Amino acid sequence: MPRDLVAGIDSSTQSCTVVLRRLDDGAVVGEARKPHPPTTPPRSEQAPEAWWQALRAAFADLADFLPAIAAVSVGGQGHGLVLLDENAVALRDAKLWNDTEAAPDAARLRDRLAPKAWADRTGSIPAPALTVSKLAWTERVHPGLVARARHIMLPSDYILFRLTGRAATERGVSSGTGYFDPFRNAWDFELADTAVPGIDWQRVLPDIVGSSEISGPVAACAGIDGLVGAVAAAGSGDNQTAALGMGIKEGDLVISLGTSGTIYGRTPMAIKDESGAINGYADATEAYLPMVTTLNAAKVTDAFRRILGVGVDAFDALALETPPGARGLVLVPYLDGERTPDLPGATGLLSGLRSDVTPGQMARAAVEGVICGLLEGGDLLVSQGLRTDGRLIVTGGASRSRAYRQILADLTGRPVWTCDLPEAAAAGAAVQAAAAVTGRTASAVAEEWMPHYQIVAEPKADATAEAEGVRTAYRRARRLAE
Repeated sequence: MPRDLVAGIDSSTQSCTVVLRRLDDGAVVGEARKPHPPTTPPRSEQAPEAWWQALRAAFADLADFLPAIAAVSVGGQGHGLVLLDENAVALRDAKLWNDTEAAPDAARLRDRLAPKAWADRTGSIPAPALTVSKLAWTERVHPGLVARARHIMLPSDYILFRLTGRAATERGVSSGTGYFDPFRNAWDFELADTAVPGIDWQRVLPDIVGSSEISGPVAACAGIDGLVGAVAAAGSGDNQTAALGMGIKEGDLVISLGTSGTIYGRTPMAIKDESGAINGYADATEAYLPMVTTLNAAKVTDAFRRILGVGVDAFDALALETPPGARGLVLVPYLDGERTPDLPGATGLLSGLRSDVTPGQMARAAVEGVICGLLEGGDLLVSQGLRTDGRLIVTGGASRSRAYRQILADLTGRPVWTCDLPEAAAAGAAVQAAAAVTGRTASAVAEEWMPHYQIVAEPKADATAEAEGVRTAYRRARRLAE
């Protein structure tokens, strides 16, 4: 059987998704998904073995296609800390990106080295999400455990390690560790030592592989017989592979509406924000993907649908039938703490509540609160020089919501675009796999496999006129929450 397919893997917080694409034209020919164990901050941890078993189960659903797969790659959840012993067994469950228990450890790291120095060397400063803070937490809570590790890696690195037996990583996902220099594409061992001193970091950290290169062949010890003979690409973070899948260009502004929310763009220019609000990540090419991340996005409207006892369509209708501003009702959506701003112990705040409040006002306030929080991040990106004169693109599970689409258009005064690629992170990992096996760049494959885009919401003049008032009310309420 000819090996004329590539497999893209999205190993996210919630699930493992595998998307199969044809190597010649990028057409999607198969897809499978298996769940990961649920988590809820402040403690958010998963067993790495659970990710591997979910991947094996997803591949089992695609068993007939496996002999045709030429290459695989992984877009994984960022920041998670995986510690393996000499036998490649996890020393403890992996602490995930949305775990906030390392907040005091992040603060201590910022005390040891000025925020500007962290930003200049890594593009980010320590916050609870970053791996460097989780290393410091581990040393504080489990003294000596880090020293027992033979491999210290990220979730996507772990999946590739199980596939190939090689510990390797790439610049995009590693730029979220807090001890990788994305400007030199090299580990900063001194910063890792700031978190846990005395470790032989050169020995325990993965090799750095070019984003469009092969990490290694799929090994027989992976136990997925049909994949033996395929190669594995370098992998990256899920946002980085999603950007590849969507073919993001400089000037595009992307809002991802999943459980959490992100707002980002692609730029050839490094962004170093010493405030810590912006993470100056690398992308999975040779550029950068500066990003602002919030912990609370679709989970907020999920919670309010549950409170109101309605489904998705009814909730959207309630929000869209209600005038902008929800008659003064404002939600600051810090339901499970918040990452941006850095308020790990925060809770949500509902301001302007009256006795005659309606379900529609609550629905509208929930959507406006999530979007306003992300747009504050967009303003920060613009202030640091990010171009946003291209398309305003929505992706992620909640991007299919009519309410999110329309209210975003109304609050920005811009048309909202989306593409016909529902599993962008997995599809983008397949782009990376195709680049590696053909010797091309990921950028070139992403351009060739560009998905179809369409406008899904246009701003309404009457609602746009109210946008500044809505955002001003949100900022006022946010000050109360902080």
